[in-house]
Amino acid sequence: MAYIKFDSVHFNYPVFNISARSLKVALMQRISRSSDSGMVQVEALKDVSFSAEPGDRIGLIGRNGSGKSTALRLAAGLAFPQKGSVEVSGRVVSLIELGLGVNPELSGKDNIELPLRLLGATTEEINGVMEDIKEFAGIGDFFHLPVRTYSAGMRARLGFAICTSITADVLVMDEWLGTGDAQFVGRAQDRLMSLVDRAKILLLASHAPDLVASVCNKAVWLESGKIAAYGPAEEVVASYLEFTSDPDSPQLAVAE
Repeated sequence: MAYIKFDSVHFNYPVFNISARSLKVALMQRISRSSDSGMVQVEALKDVSFSAEPGDRIGLIGRNGSGKSTALRLAAGLAFPQKGSVEVSGRVVSLIELGLGVNPELSGKDNIELPLRLLGATTEEINGVMEDIKEFAGIGDFFHLPVRTYSAGMRARLGFAICTSITADVLVMDEWLGTGDAQFVGRAQDRLMSLVDRAKILLLASHAPDLVASVCNKAVWLESGKIAAYGPAEEVVASYLEFTSDPDSPQLAVAE
């Protein structure tokens, strides 16, 4: 069965070669530990616990530096906590790094297998989606040329077509994607919505609370790496919007 379980998760990352006298460090020390060497251990997540089961669409909301991107990377298996545990069951498709596994010296066609293998696709699935990826990316004869010859838009379309070509048990997304040129965006949104509908679980980080309220049934509000609220999406979003509209709410100065 597909599931996500964060259990008392703590995640720190180091920042090196920053003077302890700087204003930046002074601000960061509110949520970090510094050593005599000048290295700062930023506490990106602090004792975070939540879970998801089939049917859940969980939105991560919070201001810049709240820990949303860190939580996504942990769920996608791109990082691991220093304390606590993250358990994810099922095929995870991550729409965080679309170019993962792409070799610029290989053709678009030859670049399809490795990224899909990293996503857990079988040989049968890879063969079954090859033509679909070519058609959806819309790169014509460039499909047989090295990716280094592609424009940025062509690379983005190919990466998006690859990552959205197989069904996910757990779909991990950083923002609601709008990829490529204007003509491509409409098709991309339809394809993305189809992928979301087929996924058993969605974990979506977004700076758009209204989107989270409309797409998700649950939400996790992160504030300075801690859970400020967790529950029904509409209720959590309402609390978050009330908090952020208050001119007296503390401002964060942390990198996510």
